[in-house]
Amino acid sequence: MQKEVVIGTRGSKLALWQTEFVANRLKKSGISTRIKVIETKGDRVQDVSILKIGSKGVFTEEIEEQLRAGEIDIAVHSAKDLPSNLPKDLQIIAFTEREKACDVLLGFRKNISLRDPEIVIGTSSTRRIATLKHYYGNVKTAEIRGNLQTRIKKLKEGQCDALLLAYAGVYRMGYSDLIVQELPTDVFTPAVGQGSLAIESSIDLSDFVVQPIRGVLNHETTEKLLLAERAFLRELEGGCSIPAFALAELTEEGGIKLHAGIFSLDGKQLVRESTKFNIDDHEKEGEKLATTVLAKGGREILNDIRSKL
Repeated sequence: MQKEVVIGTRGSKLALWQTEFVANRLKKSGISTRIKVIETKGDRVQDVSILKIGSKGVFTEEIEEQLRAGEIDIAVHSAKDLPSNLPKDLQIIAFTEREKACDVLLGFRKNISLRDPEIVIGTSSTRRIATLKHYYGNVKTAEIRGNLQTRIKKLKEGQCDALLLAYAGVYRMGYSDLIVQELPTDVFTPAVGQGSLAIESSIDLSDFVVQPIRGVLNHETTEKLLLAERAFLRELEGGCSIPAFALAELTEEGGIKLHAGIFSLDGKQLVRESTKFNIDDHEKEGEKLATTVLAKGGREILNDIRSKL
């Protein structure tokens, strides 16, 4: 490939780390790259919760406009930020191998616990807030947004006692020493796609460009796991900011176990289901599990969430 690949990304330190990781992988395989930083709505609006900004495309819309315009060739996203329903003129061409998908508790005191009375946890995630309300009634939450460095600064200032974050971002930014606890995924089941990077392009991008990029970056097993999760969320018709969750993992037999569901915003209602299936049935089974969740009360929870938006 002779063409220089222009890569679009958000400007946070984590987004740049992720994009440079991708660019370096491509460069090592002989593909020339250039990085272009793009500000998104989610980056500009820091004083409003993600739920109120809007559930779709908060961190991707402006980047996708540049894909369409041909200003950039590919975009690097945290897979959890990418809506499950992509516009028809865009496509995901690769998913990188997944880092640990779990959430972590981050703090300066190693003895801090979610069981502590009156503990204040900083998070902007509706899923994490609902999980805390459901399982830990003693916990109070503080709306803490911004990049990881901003959140840690707010933690230092005493705006909360600890932060609830994705392991992957904490690890990539070198803050593993502040991890107090890795939280169990059967309770704090992560957001769809958490831990992986998604590479997006226009459908008009030439296969001459797409296939070498996919060959370098795509991790086939991760792709099937994430497509199962994304199929679940797509069938649920939920954006990336509703309190839904899904985690697909390989079984010892080489199949997939998918564990997924949805909370009400106040955490009082929870529908949680799981299923096992052949790895090649990933999307069909993801959709089927969503249908089960909707039938068992998920539809009423979703309707209530939408009425509050």
